[in-house]
Amino acid sequence: MARKSGSHAGITGPRVRDAAERLFARHGYAAVSMRQIAAEVGVQAGALYLYTRDKQSLLFDLMQSHLRDLMQAWQAVPEGDGPAARLEAFTRFHIRHHLARPDAVFIAYMELRSLEPENFKVIEALRKRYEDVLEEILRDGAAAGVFTVPDTKLATMALIAMLTGVNTWYRDSGRLSRDRVEDLYCDMVRRAVGA
Repeated sequence: MARKSGSHAGITGPRVRDAAERLFARHGYAAVSMRQIAAEVGVQAGALYLYTRDKQSLLFDLMQSHLRDLMQAWQAVPEGDGPAARLEAFTRFHIRHHLARPDAVFIAYMELRSLEPENFKVIEALRKRYEDVLEEILRDGAAAGVFTVPDTKLATMALIAMLTGVNTWYRDSGRLSRDRVEDLYCDMVRRAVGA
């Protein structure tokens, strides 16, 4: 099928991804059809296949891109010296990065169940790489006697869940600024690890 007049791969491709992300976050992956995505973009449904193999590939690509961007962004963060500084840097980064991408975060956490087994393995491995960053900080802090963490894996999962939970309730129009939320969460995270 020919491209719609005026469409361009460099423009339409990202628009397809943006529309899919918005629709998946709003309605859930299972409830969204390729026709809905096409309508949102303003192309015929068949034209979507110029940009993605199928809906599963689109979901996988969105999740993989989100997690790769997350790791790339983390690698650019100055961590500071010592486990306490690194933990604060991680906490602030996680909140800031995730609040700026609510739809991508929602999909990355809530649509894991929608991935086919091979795609799930890839996404799970990428998630583990990020979780390992925090677990290493906690292990180093425990080894240095700075943190009291009886089980670093459990603490890692609990802290990530707590930090990611900000996306469910935070609103820019609310009573707390993003900076204040970061400050409060840094304090709660320190207390959670006995620092």
